[in-house]
Amino acid sequence: MDKSADTAAVIIRPPLALLLAIIAGVALNWLIALPFLPPNLPAVWVGGAAFALGLALVVWAITTMTKAGSNVPTNRPTTTIVETGPYGITRNPIYLGMFLGLIGLAIALDNLWLLLMLVLFALVIRYGVVAREEAYLERKFADAYRGYRARVRRWL
Repeated sequence: MDKSADTAAVIIRPPLALLLAIIAGVALNWLIALPFLPPNLPAVWVGGAAFALGLALVVWAITTMTKAGSNVPTNRPTTTIVETGPYGITRNPIYLGMFLGLIGLAIALDNLWLLLMLVLFALVIRYGVVAREEAYLERKFADAYRGYRARVRRWL
């Protein structure tokens, strides 16, 4: 395989997509506030807990992949199929952590726009990132990846 083409060629780096979703949601809320939670809900605590869980999942997944000797950034080649830690539960724990973190932020800030941005972010990740990563991993690792894909669900 040509080293210059040894990446998934995703349409956007996931951390950048997440940052854009957050900026858009916060900016839209500044223009037209759309609260969605009952006023007596401890939103900061509930949202903070969800955000912390999402962050913990991202850190666990990145640590696991790094310890396995593979690259985390989508613009670098994948060197191995990681099946331990969170990758034994879901094939995309980093993205799940990002989704959970964005949900937590939406709750903590009582910002419906952030939940709407979550929908767009999830579509971009699913079709512009995950679909490309899956095709890349199947080309690169063939039967090893197909076996992993058969054993571990894409999300949960």
